[in-house]
Amino acid sequence: MYAVAMKTMQGRAVAGTVITLSLVAALSFLVPLQVAAQPAGKIPRLGVLSGSSAGNPAVEAFRQGLRELGWIEGQNLVVEYRFAEGQADRLPVLAAELVRQKVDIIAAGPTPPAMAAKNATKTIPVVMLGAFTPVELGLVSSLARPGGNVTGSAWSVDPAIIGKGLELLREAVPTLGLVAILSNPTNPAHAGSVENVKLAARSLGVRLQPLEARTPDEFDSAFRAMAKQRVSAVLVIADALFVTHRKALADLEAKYRLPSMHTLRANVEAGGLMSYGPDITAVWRHTALLVDKILKGARPADLPVEQPTIYELVINLRTAQTLGLRIPPSLQQRADQIIR
Repeated sequence: MYAVAMKTMQGRAVAGTVITLSLVAALSFLVPLQVAAQPAGKIPRLGVLSGSSAGNPAVEAFRQGLRELGWIEGQNLVVEYRFAEGQADRLPVLAAELVRQKVDIIAAGPTPPAMAAKNATKTIPVVMLGAFTPVELGLVSSLARPGGNVTGSAWSVDPAIIGKGLELLREAVPTLGLVAILSNPTNPAHAGSVENVKLAARSLGVRLQPLEARTPDEFDSAFRAMAKQRVSAVLVIADALFVTHRKALADLEAKYRLPSMHTLRANVEAGGLMSYGPDITAVWRHTALLVDKILKGARPADLPVEQPTIYELVINLRTAQTLGLRIPPSLQQRADQIIR
């Protein structure tokens, strides 16, 4: 029930769009990709560009998805890994390294790595791994017909999903006052996310205090500002920086006794209070299917972007108990996972 179900945009989004085979053939020269069906005896090379670390569970889920499809590292697939360790400024350099390695495909995620890969090459196929609002950020032309050399999976195509977390946080903390939003300004998806939280806050009558952190060294100052402003909770927008250093964030949330809402389950498993969003490990695992299709000759331009249709609510009752917070039974019943 709680695994993320993925869907393509082959239904209503492409209804009425009829493209003849002759037109497809005529336009095929517009995107001269380096991958078609692999020549006999050639072992394909896959580049993986991650904004976090090698210990990210989503990366292992992606590898598992490849294995289930018959792609075994060291046997019929060579994989080049590049990890930014939460440092967004490293991504362009790492993406350029993969291009120089002459990989056949780049799988990149979440949003900043996908954008770095797109900027690094116009010919090597790029498969997004859980990118946020990919059309609005210019990663693809449309969900149904991505065009160019990029396709993949979206973390969400609906910015309002971030605001839903604020609504759930208010249910958990009925006396919610001022709420801090912690974002990373180096993430191009975060400006839109913050604006959507502001829209949700106005409808909920909740006051917000936007704060930023670009590196782990800025965590302390952000939380000191929260204490100074007397915020009653914090909403942390998903970012490789925040998931890579999730234990440091959880420790600060505990130190300042702040209930927290995250968008990734990993932050709650590290000690945060709640999360609401797709199962990102399931998203990455499923996206291996698109890599498989491209390795077998499909063009990214023709593969619709996939998106999650089910989101999960995770609650850490141990953290709630530490904070002296009673989570309403009605909210617990709606949770997809409870950590006790």
